[in-house]
Amino acid sequence: MAKDTVRYPDEVVEEIDALVDDGMFESKSEFYRFSAEYVLSLINPEHDVKTFNFDEIKTELDISESDHARALGTDGGTFFLDAVITVRKQGLRGNYEAAERFIDTHYDATDQECIILEELLGTYRERPE
Repeated sequence: MAKDTVRYPDEVVEEIDALVDDGMFESKSEFYRFSAEYVLSLINPEHDVKTFNFDEIKTELDISESDHARALGTDGGTFFLDAVITVRKQGLRGNYEAAERFIDTHYDATDQECIILEELLGTYRERPE
């Protein structure tokens, strides 16, 4: 196992110490390992988690999928950005039905993201050839 030295603001260390003192984590090392793996799994859902008891810790912390989404921002990660890219690509190519199918397959009609994607698609339909 590699060893890395990282500096944190005193206030952050104090909060981590409080979590360890409260028994939420067994040690500061466990907190740091879990935190690093958690962020890596947010960034890359395919990340192969190596931390012992990761899922157990996550369950104990009661981190839900909606918590994941809030941690990543309003789009819940990169999926919305990927959806924008897909709709844009189909719109530029004039494949409006394919874009509509994509939107309908991945979003409920009342979702904010759905409305935004439909508006985006509409801008490509209105463009002069």
